[in-house]
Amino acid sequence: MDRLIDEFISYISSEKGLSQNTTQAYLRDLTRFYAYLKNRGLEDIQKVDEETIIAHLAELKTKNFESSSIARALIALKVYFRFLKRENFIERNPAYYLDNPKLWQTIPNILSIEEIELVFKKPIIETEEGCRSLAIMEVLYGTGIRVSELVSLNLYDVSDTFLKVKGKGRKERLTPLGSRALLAIDRYLNCFRSLYDSEEEKALFVTSRGTRINRIMVWKMIKQYVKLAGISKNISPHSLRHSFATHLIDNGAEIRVIQEMMGHQNIGSTDRYMHMSHSKLQEAFYAFHPR
Repeated sequence: MDRLIDEFISYISSEKGLSQNTTQAYLRDLTRFYAYLKNRGLEDIQKVDEETIIAHLAELKTKNFESSSIARALIALKVYFRFLKRENFIERNPAYYLDNPKLWQTIPNILSIEEIELVFKKPIIETEEGCRSLAIMEVLYGTGIRVSELVSLNLYDVSDTFLKVKGKGRKERLTPLGSRALLAIDRYLNCFRSLYDSEEEKALFVTSRGTRINRIMVWKMIKQYVKLAGISKNISPHSLRHSFATHLIDNGAEIRVIQEMMGHQNIGSTDRYMHMSHSKLQEAFYAFHPR
């Protein structure tokens, strides 16, 4: 691998005429990427795929790298793998479709698994508000749904295995529910939602007045518990959605399965949208999601 990097650096400095600063920046990006591969026991560059690169970039985000640094790392990897493919060092270019560095500039801060545990321990589940708060956070992190989708959920959208979600364009999808999310929902239904059982209000998550909860309330609630956990990151409901995706990727889930779970029709890091069966979604969820 050192030989490949040496040849690449020679190529971009002598043939492409890149500045010394740019060359050194690319070298740092590649050294960091190879350290990531080594830590995961991936020694064969031929086995690197899109998911590997995306997981590496997501890890940089968790380590608080600047968005501009992550975008540059993506560009460095694209140039590097294009060089390897042209020189026949690899059979296919895994970075070919990762053609939107701006994608990584828009990813919000995410929580590590350890930070998730800290935050989720803060709601006092013996209280009505606490059991509702935990249920909301478990659903957001356990399914990866958008906060707009969460506040639109109705009681009849929950089953013992799936959550029926209305996404963008009113398109429905089913996303698997893990045991912790199900337990939190069940506790909430018994300790909070049952107090506001009426024919008129079908919302799953309601306020203390029995009306449908809104996005601002969810945003404030998450901010509160993140602060109580002593975490200084700027975390939003969308951060739990991206934490969901990042942790699945880190544990080996396929990016296209995650796209289906999250309701993505198109994403710059993949070549096409691939429909997965509900059984495949459930299998991937239970195999890879940490909760």
